Amino acid sequence: MRLITVAGPPSSGKTSVIIKAAEALRGEGVTVGVIKFDCLSTGDQVLYERRGIAAKTGLSGNLCPDHFFVSNIQECLQWGEQSGFDLLISESAGLCNRCAPHIKDVCAVCVIDNLSGVETPRKIGPMLKMADIVVVTKGDIVSQAEREVFAYRVRQVNPGAVIINVNGLTGQGGYELGRLLSAAEETVSLTGRLLRFTMPAALCSYCLGQRKIGSDYQMGNVRKMDFS
Repeated sequence: MRLITVAGPPSSGKTSVIIKAAEALRGEGVTVGVIKFDCLSTGDQVLYERRGIAAKTGLSGNLCPDHFFVSNIQECLQWGEQSGFDLLISESAGLCNRCAPHIKDVCAVCVIDNLSGVETPRKIGPMLKMADIVVVTKGDIVSQAEREVFAYRVRQVNPGAVIINVNGLTGQGGYELGRLLSAAEETVSLTGRLLRFTMPAALCSYCLGQRKIGSDYQMGNVRKMDFS
């Protein structure tokens, strides 16, 4: 079975892109399952199941969704194998440009949209810089010049990635993305595998439930701004 990690900022079109790629792969006889990670709630599992795509949801609650991802992805892989999928796609919560971890030797996708602004690629961390495939969405809403500048900015941040445009409404580009995903390396086990980048530092007092504001209540990993 092949595992794919899909990351991207909020509302970039991750779910729509995955659906279009999965539908294209289904036409080729490839079975696809999806794991959706989020914080408090999500309706994406319903969207997947309406289109005949098997899906499971993992809600992190008051935990960092990407720490939650790392703690559960091995079990997700086992679920995919038991279900007999050819391809298992994990979709991140999309809350933090710094996070959304990718795994070494596991195909990594970052979804980013043209409407976020041409400077956005520079503001996104490892989930874009370390992706194997960068999917650019909402290209039909901006001009050709804006699309070219945006793609250039993406290439500056990640020179080695395959960049592909996908329309989440019409499905244009979904077949091409599906072919790229189906060519990924198989993943037998994740035990002992390495993340492509370190997770954000933890723990601070607010991670542990503190609600009071002020230096007296701040412990652990705390970083202060310099106003000198």
